Amino acid sequence: MIRLRTRFPSHRLMLCARDQVAQLLLACSIIDGWISVQGRACLDLFAGADSVEGQLQVWLKDCDLAIGWLEDRESSLKATLTALGAREVVVQSPFSPTNQAIHQRDRFLEVIQEAPVDGEGAVLLRVPESLLHLGETYLGDAGFPAGSLLVVIHPGSGSAHKCVAPEALAAVVEALQTFGAIPVLVEGPADREPVERLIQLCVHPPMVLTGLDLLTLAGVLAQASLFVGQDSGVTHLAGLVGVRTVALFGPTDPARWAPSGTHVTVLQGAPCVCQSWNDVSRCEGKPCLMVPRDHLVAVCLVQLTQAAN
Repeated sequence: MIRLRTRFPSHRLMLCARDQVAQLLLACSIIDGWISVQGRACLDLFAGADSVEGQLQVWLKDCDLAIGWLEDRESSLKATLTALGAREVVVQSPFSPTNQAIHQRDRFLEVIQEAPVDGEGAVLLRVPESLLHLGETYLGDAGFPAGSLLVVIHPGSGSAHKCVAPEALAAVVEALQTFGAIPVLVEGPADREPVERLIQLCVHPPMVLTGLDLLTLAGVLAQASLFVGQDSGVTHLAGLVGVRTVALFGPTDPARWAPSGTHVTVLQGAPCVCQSWNDVSRCEGKPCLMVPRDHLVAVCLVQLTQAAN
């Protein structure tokens, strides 16, 4: 979306997405309006042009380019967008075998005929002052000392099969505290178990930030000197806002899924040899997640030192 904003600076960009994602992009001036992917208006796009009405119908009547980044086997979405007046329509599955690019971000750029992202100059999301203030206020209310080195750690992920052992993160927490930084844990709706396991292993349990909406989370991450997390949406957000990020990968391929930029360090155990997610779920040893503890700690301290300087 950031690249589209640059490409069409005088156009209005309208997005169909999950509510909090759209609200964040709106707050960051990347889009000009949105509809919820969970709402009726979005469903109507697949029911045919006669079902679409209201603001969405008005938008599409004046639309120069409509992009659908999803599977559209029956071409029903493309037909609806075309029938409602979109001058150019591009609908492509993120997993289409016709795409040549490897990284999922570059696959999208390929579809809209944009050059792939150069790792040296990753496109970042500029967090506005309103969200910086939101994050700063949240941390202050939570008792975080102003002016301290903040390190945000996200122990969870969308799947337990993508998480390194909590013992490794506990070693990171201890090393950061010894360094003089203040690590905090981010706990999302599905992160209770990995957060509790980590806390039980810590001699001095860190503060836990729970219930953050995406806008507040972006504001908090923008205050951090370092972020450490699994392959998750939070890790991608950290990389996107430009905080130094240590991203821990296992069964998912970082060449395709990792956040980009020189501020991002990706760590992974042995390359995953599982052929399917069923194989991943049955794999007991998970050598792909066996990131050496000492190496992880050393990388985090190097990144924090560079951030502090």
